[in-house]
This record gives sequence, C-alpha cells and structure tokens, in this order.
Amino acid sequence: MTERTPVPPPHPAQDVTEHVGYRLKRTAAALRGAMDRALREHGLTVPQYSCLELLDERPGLSNADLARGTFVTRQSANVVLRGLGDAGLITRPATADHGRALPAHLTPAGRERLHAARGAVYAVEARMITGVPADRLPALLADLDAMTEALGD
Repeated sequence: MTERTPVPPPHPAQDVTEHVGYRLKRTAAALRGAMDRALREHGLTVPQYSCLELLDERPGLSNADLARGTFVTRQSANVVLRGLGDAGLITRPATADHGRALPAHLTPAGRERLHAARGAVYAVEARMITGVPADRLPALLADLDAMTEALGD
C-alpha cells in the first residue's frame, strides 16, 4: 500500500464547507430554489424566464444563442422554446430564411408574462443581497466576474 501525499487546499479551510466553490454552489442552489418558487406563480421555469429576459433585450436570438445565454444545452433550449411557443409567449418561423437558425421573438402575451414575473425575480435578488452591505456589492460583482474569467469562461 502506498502512502498518499495530502493535497493542500487552495486556501485555509477546516472542511469542504469552507471552500469558495462549495459556498458558490450552495448560494446558487438557494437562488435557484427561491426563483423556482417565485416563478411557479407565473407559470414559468427558470430557463423559460431566462429566455424571455434575453429575448426582451435582444429580439431574434437563435436557439444556440439562447442556450449559451441561459446556460443550457441546445437540446434543452429547444425544449424550452417549444414550451414557450406552445404557451403563446414567443414566435419562431416554421423555416429559416437562411441557414438553420429560427429567430425567436416575444409575443404580447410573452411580454406581459415576463413583466409580471420580473418583479418576483427581482424581489428574490433583493432578498438575497440584503446580506451584502451596499458599499461591498460592486466589489462582490467584480470578484465573481474575476473568478469566471480565471476559469476561462
């Protein structure tokens, strides 16, 4: 039997719960749960809401663009878009004018649903950031961006 050399942690930590990655995952899970509950009242899932937000900002995005913007696979984005289309919240052409992309657009019903749900989502975020002093929020956002860049995404 060979002896294993202990791997030093990237920063001082007593156990896994003190690691940055663990804390980020815990926060993301809490945020997702709170958003799921808030959006359920509006008949939306988090990926559906995210698609509506992106389409409100940038009408005509393709399935691939929406997949990247909502952090899901193209296949999952297609399912989300199909559900939004079936609910009358978005429109997409039956065929592509050129290439394979089918640009999506909000319908008036989609815009209404988004605006109603946005208040619930913003209330969740407001609740979440109550734990961060207002003068530290810009630094937190910068730190999160720096961590993302350090991982190459």
